[in-house]
Amino acid sequence: MGGCFSDVRGGMEAVGAGRSRGSAAAAAQVVGPNDAVAYFFQTRGLHLFSPVEVQSAGSKPYLLVVGAPVPVVELCPWWVEFASGVWEVAAGVAEKLGDFCCVVWFGALAPRLALLSFKASKLRNMDAFSKSDPMLVVYTETNGRQEEIGRTEVILNSLEPSWITKTTMSYQFEIVQPLIFKIYDIDTKYHNTPVKMLNLAQQDFLGEARCNLSEIVTKFDHSLTLNLRSVPGHTHPGTITVHAEESDSSRMAVELTLRCLNLENKDVFSKSDNPLLVECFDFDSSGDHELIGSFQTTINQLEGLSNSKSAANFYHKGHRKLKGQLFVDKMQEKIQHTFLDYISSGFELNFMVAVDFTASNGDPRVPQSLHYIDPSGRPNSYQQAIQGVGEVLQFYDSDKRFPAWGFGAKTQMHVSHCFNLNTATNDCEVVGVDGIMSAYTSALYSVSLSGPTMFGPVINKAAEIASHSLQYGNNKYFVLLIITDGVLTDIQETKDCIVRASDLPLSILIVGVGNADFKQMEILDADNGKRLESSTGRIATRDIVQFVPMREVQGGHMSVVQSLLEELPGQFLTYMRARDIKPQVRGYASASAPVYPPQQ
Repeated sequence: MGGCFSDVRGGMEAVGAGRSRGSAAAAAQVVGPNDAVAYFFQTRGLHLFSPVEVQSAGSKPYLLVVGAPVPVVELCPWWVEFASGVWEVAAGVAEKLGDFCCVVWFGALAPRLALLSFKASKLRNMDAFSKSDPMLVVYTETNGRQEEIGRTEVILNSLEPSWITKTTMSYQFEIVQPLIFKIYDIDTKYHNTPVKMLNLAQQDFLGEARCNLSEIVTKFDHSLTLNLRSVPGHTHPGTITVHAEESDSSRMAVELTLRCLNLENKDVFSKSDNPLLVECFDFDSSGDHELIGSFQTTINQLEGLSNSKSAANFYHKGHRKLKGQLFVDKMQEKIQHTFLDYISSGFELNFMVAVDFTASNGDPRVPQSLHYIDPSGRPNSYQQAIQGVGEVLQFYDSDKRFPAWGFGAKTQMHVSHCFNLNTATNDCEVVGVDGIMSAYTSALYSVSLSGPTMFGPVINKAAEIASHSLQYGNNKYFVLLIITDGVLTDIQETKDCIVRASDLPLSILIVGVGNADFKQMEILDADNGKRLESSTGRIATRDIVQFVPMREVQGGHMSVVQSLLEELPGQFLTYMRARDIKPQVRGYASASAPVYPPQQ
């Protein structure tokens, strides 16, 4: 996301966001720094991982820094855009430090790389006169198909190998990433053969182990020890320990304090060698922004300006007439904690689910119903969403006890808009994803589908749980999945609930199933750059909703689950960073306390 300020409303409207709020109170609160540039990026299919928070830095001239080869964009003040796939805005703050002065943070955009290292213990000895010569092979698995992604070196004569060669893979929070580790004893006659050329069928198999990448990265020390499974008849084949570390580049951010002098007065609106284009524009609310001057540079050159206290000159395109100067008053590298830093230090994502039981879903006994349970085992849309999201998030929740509710059904002769899915008990929690699936199936036969469709009560319930957890620490972040087929009848109440919840450690994922008109849901998802406004004129602190209509992503390159979860790490980080919550010191344990408030 990005942020732009000076004349905030003009900047937002220039890019199609932040239109009239309809009240003076609302107008006074149009201070959401991300709205305009978020809208700009998202209309071009770009999703940045971290938000830029930029405050007003003065009146008219402003800077636009673009990393080549991204086209120059003439939009709004004090924001930074970098080459697609190379740079990402990590965070930004502009402070009034003098005439036209700002502070900008940015960091390298690299895939979240996990470097996997390995050691094994108590391996089987396959050699008669010496010990085994083990090599490890790493595979990923997709739809039952295994793909090799790395091999270690061969360790000679060892049953306790610690391999030097690491395997690198991209960490993707939004999908399950199964890993398979296979260990072979390499025959002596192949010791001079490059490992990539070894035929594994000609080597002795020592054992294998399986896990998901998320099971490794969620451990306090990023290490997971697994028992090896071997061929039948062999017991105690040993263990393998897998350690994951995150690339340091994903933590680095650079803070620049920039100051412009002697700019030509126009009118109207107030550690890499990657090339950067710095342009200074005079903003016009009509969108016809006029270039004051520009120059090309690199981060290293900007660091040189900072050290030497010298200036870079702005020139207008086409001639060398001096248009002003840019000073780098301060430049420093800072460590910015990543999503994995929080997760591995004990922070958790607590999964919650709410299922739509309104009559518009159709009679569960007929195949046309969205709730129909197919005897063949083929999951319906509700089951697909529960299982898909649950399988990803379960590894980030230590006790795997998930609150599960239904809404829009008659229970005990009255319509309830928030009832426990586990109707056999008064406990909102079920155990594991299988527990949710079982409770959902049972509920179909114990409640009567009714209506109308209302989100307010379940969002309030989730917010109550999130708020209650803050009494015992700040290491829990809650994720509510709502699966629905219908049009809301409490749209304003839902907006009010979401705006209130935007201050809490909570994100809301909404899956639309069936063929209903989901325009209301798209309003709740602030991807158009316009934050939600409550009935009292309060603007949401941040965007906490992600909506995905299942019919629009089925059959595409990205799954429903990936579409739902892609923004979640960013929402988590936005919450933590805004409150200056740091990852916990290793070994720290939060107070043991109930997460959920007592049942009323």
